[in-house]
Order: sequence, then C-alpha cells, then structure tokens
Amino acid sequence: MFFERPEAGEVAILVHIAIDSSAEQEDPQEFEELVLSAGGDPASFITGSRKQPSPGYFVGSGKLQEIEEAVAFHDARLVIFNHTLSPSQERNLEKHLKCRVLDRTGLILDIFAQRARSHEGKLQVELAQLQHLSTRLKRGWTHLDRQKGGIGLRGAGETQLELDQRMIRQRIKSINKGLSKVRAQRNQGRRSRKRAEVPTISLAGYTNAGKSSLFNALTNAGIYTADQLFATLDSTLRSLSVPSFGNAVIVDTVGFISHLPHQLVEAFRATLEETAEASLLLHVVDASNEMHDSLMHEVDVVLKEIGADETPTLLVFNKIDLIPHRKPAIDRDTSGRPVRVWVSAKTGAGTDLLLDAISEILAGEMVQQTLVLLPEHARLRSRLYARGAVQEETVDDQGLFHLKVRLAPENLTRIIHEEGLQLDADFCVNKRLANPESSLTMTSAEQFE
Repeated sequence: MFFERPEAGEVAILVHIAIDSSAEQEDPQEFEELVLSAGGDPASFITGSRKQPSPGYFVGSGKLQEIEEAVAFHDARLVIFNHTLSPSQERNLEKHLKCRVLDRTGLILDIFAQRARSHEGKLQVELAQLQHLSTRLKRGWTHLDRQKGGIGLRGAGETQLELDQRMIRQRIKSINKGLSKVRAQRNQGRRSRKRAEVPTISLAGYTNAGKSSLFNALTNAGIYTADQLFATLDSTLRSLSVPSFGNAVIVDTVGFISHLPHQLVEAFRATLEETAEASLLLHVVDASNEMHDSLMHEVDVVLKEIGADETPTLLVFNKIDLIPHRKPAIDRDTSGRPVRVWVSAKTGAGTDLLLDAISEILAGEMVQQTLVLLPEHARLRSRLYARGAVQEETVDDQGLFHLKVRLAPENLTRIIHEEGLQLDADFCVNKRLANPESSLTMTSAEQFE
C-alpha cells in the first residue's frame, strides 16, 4: 500500500526498540525532538528491547500488537521507528498497521525537505529523497505488476514500477549534473579566496549546538535561528574582521546528527566541502548537554567521512549561560596554543576571546615590523592596508611612511616582491629589483624580528 502524505502536525506513534547487538543505541529523547521538529504530534511512545530485529516486522508479534492497539486508540495515521527499516519491513508494517510507517532516515529526510530554502538545498534534499525512495517503490505499485494487453492497452513493454525506476534514475542524473555545477562554482570561489589569501573559517557541530547563533553573534548576519534540530540547512558565507589579523570568510553549515543518513552526506557533499577545505574549523559544542562528549564523537565521525578530520580545529564550548559559575575563558595546550574557548552566543559573552583565539591560530608565526616606504610606494601601502596588516602609521619630516605591520613573513615578502621591490637592512622599501622574478634575500621569520 502507498499512503498519501498528510499535512504536518499529524498524530504519530513513536517506537524505540533497544537492540542488544547494537553497540551505539539511538537516543529516545533526541528521537522525540526530531519528531517535534518535523511537525509531528507524538501520541504514544512505545519502547522495548530485543536481541536482534525481526526480519519481517523489526519487532516481535507482541510488540506489533501493542503498536496496532495504540494506532487504533489514538486514530494515528503515522508510526515512526527510531531505527533504519528495510523496504520489506516498511511494506509489511504498513500492510499490517493500515497506516504510513516511517523510519529514522525517512524522518530526517522529511525535516530536511521542510527546511531547504535555496535552490541548491532543495536539489540536495531531492537527491537524497530519490535515492532513499528508489528502494521503496514496490509498495506503491503492487497492483500494477504487469501492464494489460489488448487493443489500446499495450504499453512500452515495461511495468509501471520499471517506468518509475527509470524516471527516478533520469531525475537523479539531472540533479547530479546540477550539483556538479554548484560544486564547480564553490571551487571557483574557494580558489578566488585562496588567491586573495582570505582564510575560510567553517562552523561545524552537532545539530542545535548553537552554530547559527554564534554565526550571528560574530557577523550580525541575522540568519534564522531556533531551538530545534536542523534549523539551518543552507550554508551561509559572511565576511569576518579578525582583530590583529585581517579579513576572513566564515561559513555556517548544516548540523550533524548521530548516524546521519549516508544519502544526506553524499547529497550535501558540495556544501560539506566548505568544511573540508576550510583554513580553520570551529567545532561548536553544546557545553550544557551532559552527553556532549558522545555528540562530539559523532561529529568527528562525519568530519572524517568528508575528509575534514585533518583540518586545524578549535573547540567552541557554547551555551555557558546555562552552566552556573562558568565564565568565558580560553583553554590552551602545553605549547600555549588555544584549543578550547568557552562562550555564550546568546549573551555574547566570550566572543571577543574567540576572535582573539582565531587570530592567534590563523596568524601562526606572524611577525610585527615597522616598514619605511617612499611616497611613490602608494600601491604597496594600499595593498598592506587592504590586507588589514597595518596596525599603525606615522609620517616623518622627510615624507617617509613608517608602517607598523603584522603579517606572515612569507606573505610580506611575496607582496613586496610582486611590486618589484625589496627591503634593505633597515627595512626600507626603497630598492627597485633589476629582475622582479628574482628571489628576495630576506624570506625567513627570523629576519623580521
């Protein structure tokens, strides 16, 4: 049987079965939050345990009868399992319960479909839905296993199921083609930022950890935030001015969840590549959640899957306003490098410390030096200002510009070299290179100190 989708807000029966053979159990509370985020109205929460799922119905006969009675009592039109069901299990359950059955993957896909706003986001969600649906077509067309013969009734020699499968394959191919263009555009944007030496900072973390709230606190972007799972689906890029460093681009991306459906990881790969290619990853953690250690592990699993596990990472423990006596602070490792920052995106507490930590990490071995420029070096002066490298400027009686700059030594050397100039021993930019392609004599960090 294939049931029409009712409007959101429908009465639902929730089923959570603890499987002994499963090493990582799903969280029942998170499951209920997912249903509420989808607009469901949980009428009953049925729990149980089994050594292993039943091949036919996932649950045993006694639990199946309990679910059936709950459906009849609450006049429910939907039963949602906090597990991944096989297509045959879904078909058998729908046939027995006489209502629509949804598993955890289908529930998350439904939430994504509701929240997608951009053209790219809608394409990504549709691709994931079609990949999920392609294995579940049979339940909709069991009455059309064969086409009828006769005059005026002969078709193309395909069953309705085969026609639908072919249409889905064609649509998936079309979406993949569109997403490949999106991926190419994103790659072009990343290459442009790399040429301009503008670092990218990507927010990542478990869903509802406060990434979008932190994004707004840092950029005043005003993007949508809500205390619900998967409030953000479409990635957003904004410019961020990092003190003592310069400009950067910060990216807000989709949140992760335990056992994130593989179809979604694949469909959102174009978006998630922003995380994998970032200069710095801000792993946002809900510090008020007692389970934050396990949630951090789930995020690390997805980061590894998309190839972002080697990206430099700074932990951001958010929502400290919900933790008594917790003050904003920066935690450092033995070498003094920032590894964790305690903030509250809601109140703004600690965001200044976060920017300082970002500046330290992005700066790396940046050096501070006073350069002396001649009046004709206005173009070089302009480039240093555009990079946000100039911290202070004075002009002496001879009309020479004394610029106090802070920049990575290799970048400073390269910028001066591109202008066809070089530095003398007193850091005066007053020697024109005979051959601009030749290398400068001063390239190491020590020479700037």
